Amino acid sequence: MPRAKVKKITDGDRIEIMSGKRIRIASLDAPELSERGGKAAKEQLSKLVRGKEIGTSNELFKSYGRSVRQVTVRGKSINKLVQKKK
Repeated sequence: MPRAKVKKITDGDRIEIMSGKRIRIASLDAPELSERGGKAAKEQLSKLVRGKEIGTSNELFKSYGRSVRQVTVRGKSINKLVQKKK
C-alpha cells in the first residue's frame, strides 16, 4: 500500500495529501460540512489522520475529480476506526 502524509482534512470523508492529490475515503459516507454532524465528522477524521502518514490503496475509481481509495493509519482501516468512535 503506497504511503503518503496528510496535508489537509477537507471534511469527514475527504483528505488532501502532501502531493496535492485529493482523496475520498472509500466506503465512508460522512455528512457535508453544511449538514448536521458535518463539522463533528471532520473533527473526528482530523484527530485520526492530521499530519500522519497514511496508507492508500490503488485508485478504485474517480468521483468529482477526487481519487477514491481505501485508507489506513497505523495499519488500521480508517473506516473501522471511525465506526469505533461513533
